Amino acid sequence: MSHLRPSGLAAVSAALLAMSRQLDVRDVLKTIVASARELLDAEYAALGVPDDHGGFAQFVVDGVSDEQWKAIGPLPRQHGILAAMLHEAKPERLSDVREDPRFGGWPDAHPDMSDFLGLPIQDGDETIGALYLANKKCPKPEGSCGFTAEDEELLSILAQHAAIALTNARLYERSRELTIAEERSRLAHELHDAVSQKLFSLRLTAQAAAALVDRDPARAKGELQQVAALAAEAVDELRAAVVELRPAALDEDGLVATLRTQVQVLDRAQSARVTFGSDGVRALPAAQEEALLRVAQEALHNALRHSGGARVTVALTRRGAATVLRITDDGQGFDPTAVREAGRHLGLVSMSHRAHSVGGTLNVESAPGKGATIEMEIPGG
Repeated sequence: MSHLRPSGLAAVSAALLAMSRQLDVRDVLKTIVASARELLDAEYAALGVPDDHGGFAQFVVDGVSDEQWKAIGPLPRQHGILAAMLHEAKPERLSDVREDPRFGGWPDAHPDMSDFLGLPIQDGDETIGALYLANKKCPKPEGSCGFTAEDEELLSILAQHAAIALTNARLYERSRELTIAEERSRLAHELHDAVSQKLFSLRLTAQAAAALVDRDPARAKGELQQVAALAAEAVDELRAAVVELRPAALDEDGLVATLRTQVQVLDRAQSARVTFGSDGVRALPAAQEEALLRVAQEALHNALRHSGGARVTVALTRRGAATVLRITDDGQGFDPTAVREAGRHLGLVSMSHRAHSVGGTLNVESAPGKGATIEMEIPGG
């Protein structure tokens, strides 16, 4: 049975705090990989992020020196066991990876590996990466090595944090295209949406992880309580940062005036005609106003950067007791049924999560050549 040592708990804490404090995604990925290797007593660990061309956009390793990695050569392709994690979306625990029929060999400089544990990293139903571990260390020279079911369960905890890091990587890509002020506020809210719920989940998971420990239950439970406390502190720090970074214009001017100003700026800066109208909208709770503003910004960004349209309209109106935000463009449109591709490209999943977080809904209407309409509705109290 796997023993969760204090050093292992420190590794979980390090990964958790890295998620909430670091802005460099690759540094976060490295922390997760190193933590997975330490926590499960593995000789090697890796995290692969697939691209759309049969390879890996990122492949982070731990346990291999820089000299070894250079000698191994280019990033691996998606084949064999590596591909199994991505395409079949199920864990793989093998006593000897070399005996698996899918094994296709390694480059000459690749270290020799035997026992193997791999776990897909998922964001909802989408597999966005995979964690790989190899060569479980033996406590005694004559001991029997091999990853256990408890190891697999523990690795799933780390996989949840990897999912956060990979999701944030996409957010960072988009945020770099914005102004510094917009980047700071968007990043703060996206981190709040993506991380705070996961941190809360970790607190529960860390408590449940005590069931994996039988060597020193009292000490293990004490350490787990410390992990839960660190997670709570990280949530508090993150929430404080979000409050500090909330746009001053929204606090001072309200949603209607803030949207009108931003639309006017975009209309002057863009070749497309951008207009705004509002009718009968009353003040809303701060969280709902910010959610509406962020969805409007995301939808406007998409329409102006990707639709190719000549006109974009933003409307904020009442529908009975509900408040409705509607962004419409006359551009090239897309197929909303292609949820995975459209969601990834246009941030539809992020906008939907943001709407749901304040009790609202998000609807998308589009077709190739027919433009697009993004509508967010918040029901009345």
